[in-house]
Amino acid sequence: MNPDHTFRTVLLIWILLWFPVAFLYRARSLASREKLDRRQEGLPILVTLRPLGGLCLLGIIAFLVKPSSMSWSSLPLPLWLRWVGLGIGVIGAVLSLSTLHNLGKNLTDTVVTRQEHQLVTTGPYRWVRHPFYDAVLLCVLTVSLLMANWFIFVTGCSVFALQVIRTRREEQQLLARFGERYLAYTRQTGGFLPRIRPHQTMCMQLKTTNELGAAEPQPKKRE
Repeated sequence: MNPDHTFRTVLLIWILLWFPVAFLYRARSLASREKLDRRQEGLPILVTLRPLGGLCLLGIIAFLVKPSSMSWSSLPLPLWLRWVGLGIGVIGAVLSLSTLHNLGKNLTDTVVTRQEHQLVTTGPYRWVRHPFYDAVLLCVLTVSLLMANWFIFVTGCSVFALQVIRTRREEQQLLARFGERYLAYTRQTGGFLPRIRPHQTMCMQLKTTNELGAAEPQPKKRE
């Protein structure tokens, strides 16, 4: 059996288990019908981010309909590495759904905050400020590995890179909205990876110092 057909089935099941729940959270956030000014993202992001995302999505749909239609950009990956993509997909799906659950009605697809926006510091937001973008990268890796396709990897990573660039404007909006509260929050968290807090670093240094001190031989007493 062609492995592409196997991984097409795996990819389809992963999407069917993850996408409906993610779509439900998205639909709830749109219930207010509040208009958001996406122009504040800046023209370069505005004209590149969503078209690239659309190209990536079209490639995925083409593979699901007919895997051979994407053979022009396929990669000779070993089967075990493609299965690793499924493991990454489980982590990415859990992270994205946890992020969406904690965001609730604060969810937007742009840098503008909602009128009743609240500062979310629960769930994965306890450790990083942009866990949803981390989930995007994990999902890109998942699909790229399952499809063994460089086109999906390049377009997906480009979308992620543009989202990272966009976070500067996003954080400016949040700082203007929440002021000192958000500034204090940025000191306690990392952007995309958890930050080692100063007191944690100090504890690690003290522990290392104590261990080194205990390991040093004690001077012998003269009789």
